[in-house]
Amino acid sequence: MSKLSLYYNIRAVKGGASIKKIIVAEYAGFCFGVKRAVDIALKDSKNKKGSSYSLGPLIHNADVVAYLESQGIYQIDIEELDKLSEKDKIVIRSHGVGPDTIKRIKSLGPEIIDATCPYVASIHRKVEKYHSKGYQIIIVGDKDHPEVEGINGWCDNKAWVTKDGEDLRNLSEKVCIVAQTTERQESFDQVVKRATELGADIMAFNTICSATKERQDSAEHVSKQVDFMIVIGGKNSSNSRKLYSICKSNCPNTIFIENGKELKKHILELQEVDSIGVTAGASTPNWIIEDVLKILEAC
Repeated sequence: MSKLSLYYNIRAVKGGASIKKIIVAEYAGFCFGVKRAVDIALKDSKNKKGSSYSLGPLIHNADVVAYLESQGIYQIDIEELDKLSEKDKIVIRSHGVGPDTIKRIKSLGPEIIDATCPYVASIHRKVEKYHSKGYQIIIVGDKDHPEVEGINGWCDNKAWVTKDGEDLRNLSEKVCIVAQTTERQESFDQVVKRATELGADIMAFNTICSATKERQDSAEHVSKQVDFMIVIGGKNSSNSRKLYSICKSNCPNTIFIENGKELKKHILELQEVDSIGVTAGASTPNWIIEDVLKILEAC
């Protein structure tokens, strides 16, 4: 969700005549790639002869995954691919996958609906190109994140995955550095600096998505202004966890919730503060953010 109303001035129902100010981050919620993946999946789930699946959770948000299941789109793990038939459809989520996974699905016969984020697909092409030219690939990100695993597949799973570059040793003469789209800018800069210190010939591509930077900058701005900060996102969402880390460093009274149900546990805390900030990860849909705001308005 981009540019949701910036300021809400709310009169507290309990606690007298005080006025609560709620500041919603300018950039919060669904990014382009996630919204695109959900829209593609929902569109292709209609008028089907077989079943529809996503390879892993389509996005890192339990509420959205539950909604997709209600629409006939079920999650399947890579170990379960053999269950698919030629009548089925399988959606490749926005995180993308490696070429070996694509080949395996094609060999089984189901129709592939590729919802890989275009920004992630661009990283795949860069990694494949420079790997073929003999460059050692370095990915700045979380090694167990599906996006990183997918990127790694495009260089035969030979990439060096690092968070800050401190573990880099004995690099090849030529290295190509890319980043997980949801990584922090500081981490990317640290890795480039470390690789430079080691004397490598570097091709560095800052592949951090602009939507990630917008959300991180916006969350940082809001969290410096409020007494209490709320980060809405899936517990498995890398970009949401990074937003929480940023906000927590500026506002100690920061909570990380998935939805309005979890917020209700904090109502008494909220009644004691004058200003509240709200932000949301890129996998958080508008309706969850709106539900949280309604609860805040009523507290």
